[in-house]
Amino acid sequence: MDERDEIIIEPGKSAVSMGLGGLWKYRDLLYFLVWRDLKVKYKQTALGVAWAILQPALSMIIFSFLFGSLANLPSDGIPYPVFVLAGLLPWNYFASVLGQSTQSLVANANLISKIYFPRVIIPVSSAAAALMDFAIASCVLIVMMFWYGASISAGVVLIPVLVLVTMMTAVGFGAWLSALNVRYRDIQYAVPFLIQVWMFATPVIYPRSLLGEKWGWLVYLNPMGGVIEAFRPALFGNREIPWGGLSISVGVGFFVFITGMAYFRKVERHFADII
Repeated sequence: MDERDEIIIEPGKSAVSMGLGGLWKYRDLLYFLVWRDLKVKYKQTALGVAWAILQPALSMIIFSFLFGSLANLPSDGIPYPVFVLAGLLPWNYFASVLGQSTQSLVANANLISKIYFPRVIIPVSSAAAALMDFAIASCVLIVMMFWYGASISAGVVLIPVLVLVTMMTAVGFGAWLSALNVRYRDIQYAVPFLIQVWMFATPVIYPRSLLGEKWGWLVYLNPMGGVIEAFRPALFGNREIPWGGLSISVGVGFFVFITGMAYFRKVERHFADII
């Protein structure tokens, strides 16, 4: 009986190398998946990239009327439409990545069951592709700032860091939810509701100061709370950046990222069998 060599392809034992080193090693595949997501999203659409403009613009108009004009919520000295749009920008990116990455593994079941590659590339590609919408929506914010005469502060150099923190947090939650969704498919139906509730628990349409000192500190336990609270003063310079609160939110986001990647690595070897 002839002896044959057997090659077993499986993920490495290091969560860091699997999550980060694998991204560089399989960067061509990552590029392909990002490009594919962009083409699928904008191909054969009536409005194309205009959807990336309409979503934050319409949300801004509705929130400005309901919460700015009718409820008369404070806006930290910034015109309310600009205030809420500056909150919607990072939040919409986070929510978009969360929604897409949750379903990403199931949507790519055919690819996962055929070949091995670091599976984390799939939710990461969703986060990278969503940056296009973020960049397009940023143009709307710039136009609104000029319209209302809002100036840009020197703290704007912090914005790319805040975007990276948002991406890290979204990928962390996406790793958790996408892995869980492989085994429990009802996760994908719960996530849209979670995102809606989460938005109102995040200072998107209101400032943290509205909660007062007694409850305001709870905002920073929400990883997106500190990001959005720092996003506005970094952009407008209307008040001091809450470095302490931002540090707490970044710490929570980093914890979610590390644990999400670790859990993802632990169960990803079984994806092809379950999916």
